[in-house]
Amino acid sequence: MSAETPAGSGAESERTPARRPQQRKQVLLRLDPLIHDALARWAGDELRSANAQIEFLLRKALAEAGRMPRGAGAIPRRGRPPKAKDPGSDQGGQGGQSGRSD
Repeated sequence: MSAETPAGSGAESERTPARRPQQRKQVLLRLDPLIHDALARWAGDELRSANAQIEFLLRKALAEAGRMPRGAGAIPRRGRPPKAKDPGSDQGGQGGQSGRSD
């Protein structure tokens, strides 16, 4: 009886496709130094890190090959969140707008 509860609860949570782990997978990738340099230059030209460029290229290749998993989320956006669309709203823009109106 006691074996059912731990195994059952763990197996159920692993089988749930909608629930993905929050952490991103870490992968050690060995590259030819010239390939890495070219990739880093390309990433810099597109204002991405080398890691983001690799993920972008892998996602593009998976999509073109028809192998992109359905549950794959978008690439996480880095940096500051976008500004609020409604500048007159008091909900989210209180800190930045109070200094301007004085």
